[in-house]
Amino acid sequence: MSEEQTPVQETPVQETPEEQAPVTQTPVAQTPATETRSRRKVRVGVVVSEGMDKTVMVRIDRKMRHARYGKIVARSMKLAAHDENNEAHVGDTVRVMEIRPLSKTKHWRLVEIVERAK
Repeated sequence: MSEEQTPVQETPVQETPEEQAPVTQTPVAQTPATETRSRRKVRVGVVVSEGMDKTVMVRIDRKMRHARYGKIVARSMKLAAHDENNEAHVGDTVRVMEIRPLSKTKHWRLVEIVERAK
């Protein structure tokens, strides 16, 4: 009987972590503020209430196509936004940005007043 030799398959050698290319990471302290804040949502809306101290209610309007009927329908939502200096008044068009929760309902802050009410 002759013995048949089966070919031996070589397994690829994996690199150890020391042999892999080093990964360069930029420390958080050196990144500009614009890079770290780019994930925050920014919306433009109209102030509908300013009765609270340092808080305004902002209505965000958007138009969307109805899923079934295709008609354009208007949707709106109201956000509580932090207004540190009580600058915004009812009717002003403002830009708000998402922030960490300041209270139960307040998760946005006033960035700028785009247009004053007439």
